[in-house]
Amino acid sequence: MNNHNKNIGNKGEDIAKDWLEKQGYTIIERNWRHSHWEVDIIASKKDKLHFVEVKTRNSHRYGKPEESFGKNKMKSLKNAAEEYQHQNPEWKKIQFDILAITLQHEEVVEIFLIEDVYF
Repeated sequence: MNNHNKNIGNKGEDIAKDWLEKQGYTIIERNWRHSHWEVDIIASKKDKLHFVEVKTRNSHRYGKPEESFGKNKMKSLKNAAEEYQHQNPEWKKIQFDILAITLQHEEVVEIFLIEDVYF
């Protein structure tokens, strides 16, 4: 990943953290890693653990942010969640979410939460 894309990704994750907190989520982990798996944000709301993949774009030239989430990323997210639950067995209810962020000139144009994604 080049520095420009990494910077956009980092900015998106900062925006996502703030947005999720305003929606009542408690952030537990950011960029949680195990082996070669990574979860952008692990958050809780009520009694459910949310594994949130953040997708950020600064244009729609290559599609909307959420369109870049595919089968391989879903498989990786499921594997990471399984390991996280193994390490934290108190969490019984989990959910996979995608938070899609579109920026224009470094300003947020759209934030779109897709809840309970699983395939």
